[in-house]
Amino acid sequence: MSSNDTHGGAIRRIVIVGGGTAGWMTAAPLAQRLARHPTQPCEVILVESPEIGTIGVGEATLPTIRVYNDALGLDTADFIAKTQASFKLGIEFKDWGHVGNRFFHAFGDFGPPLAGLSAHQHWLRLAQAFNNMPDMENWSMPSVMARHGKFIPPNQETPGLTDAYSYGFHFDASLYARYLRDYAVARGVERVEGMIVDVEQHAESGFVTAVKLRDGRRVEGDLFIDCSGFRGLLIEGALKAGYEDWSAYLPCNSALAVPCASVPQLTPFTRSTAKAAGWLWRIPLQHRTGNGHVYSNGFTSDEQARQVLLDGLDGAALDEPRQLRFVTGRRRKSWVKNVVAIGLSAGFIEPLESTSINLIETAVGKLLELFPDRACQPELADEFNRVMGGRYESVRDFIVLHYKLTRRDDSDFWRYCADMAIPDSLRHQIALFRETGRVAVVDRGGFAEPSFVAMMMGLGAAPKRYDPLADRIDIRAVHGHFAGLRDMIAQAVARMPDHGAYVAGQDR
Repeated sequence: MSSNDTHGGAIRRIVIVGGGTAGWMTAAPLAQRLARHPTQPCEVILVESPEIGTIGVGEATLPTIRVYNDALGLDTADFIAKTQASFKLGIEFKDWGHVGNRFFHAFGDFGPPLAGLSAHQHWLRLAQAFNNMPDMENWSMPSVMARHGKFIPPNQETPGLTDAYSYGFHFDASLYARYLRDYAVARGVERVEGMIVDVEQHAESGFVTAVKLRDGRRVEGDLFIDCSGFRGLLIEGALKAGYEDWSAYLPCNSALAVPCASVPQLTPFTRSTAKAAGWLWRIPLQHRTGNGHVYSNGFTSDEQARQVLLDGLDGAALDEPRQLRFVTGRRRKSWVKNVVAIGLSAGFIEPLESTSINLIETAVGKLLELFPDRACQPELADEFNRVMGGRYESVRDFIVLHYKLTRRDDSDFWRYCADMAIPDSLRHQIALFRETGRVAVVDRGGFAEPSFVAMMMGLGAAPKRYDPLADRIDIRAVHGHFAGLRDMIAQAVARMPDHGAYVAGQDR
């Protein structure tokens, strides 16, 4: 019997279609939780083909990757060594908003709240009162650390004012997938190598019952996880879930990726540099630097994009640039019948804020939370699709924000971005901030208030006014508080080790 049994009973075999980052990030927690359960073990099989390459570029993450790694019980020093990882305090943006612009989106706030109001509201008040008010980034601990190339984790035992920040990692995605593969296989996951040529479905229910390999082998299962990448072999190829195209909001549809030699200073941040028809990424790893150019081929040629990428490298190229094509958007449903799509098979939003791995983490966590029996009740799928659909839309809006607020008019691409229609949800967020300095956080599990403040202020969307309740505190006391906190941050950063030295110390 297989997944044609729609009357329930425990899932006995899970089949993950596709390896790479999504496949092995899915396999590892399933193995940990299910594969060797003492009373109700569940087989976990992952099918991957060596003929299908993975994207495998240098990958940047959000701080949530640490929650995922910790849940697996991974040793941080071992993980850093095996994946050639470095630390990430945020993203430096160059030439976004206008040419010559530079700002930092950090993993942290701008100081503690005062009288129940966010710190940026008090900064806005001070900026109106004093013409020479220093930039708000001076009150962002991770921004100041990044500026000076310093890193040390925040003190979790007895955190003080200068420990209010977080961090993610940069790592080699191929090495990370291999690291998780070893973890998963050691905990019972069976890896099957082969090319899938057919998908078998139950005649009445439509449930996927097996995948057939080129050599004639069949791999049966009760629950199938589609990690097959953009093609969505099961979710789209077999079950026709449909795709919601967001190209009108996010016009970039191409990318070129190339590694280059490392430079002496290992920076604790990702860099994004806006160009005439898109943007460049720079992700520093221990053994190399990952680089890419995300662009719209409707506004530039592939050859011009390639040259922009190579001209922007800060070390010798280690390979030929690899071409990627994509359509931004998401599946209309990423859980259909007994198939759950995770990773690129579920949707793609360009990597501007390092959300790809976070969306995998979210999907795997939600699948475990809503784990089905063999009947795969549609109500579970509906809830999964509701949560993941909302998350994809909130990430979409945050990324569209980067483009829409531009004041660049030096190319057709940026003029298109400035004039394009945007989702009503984002239009409201922008208008609210510009008028009042307040942030509407639609998705509490996504980007928080400090992220919206950093981006909107960095891109030049300065609010017209601040929260009137800020006037209830004596302005001299507020000024004194900000001056003291700024000095405290500067002194704490001065005592920190260089990021490169800290990373090197993890190997000892």
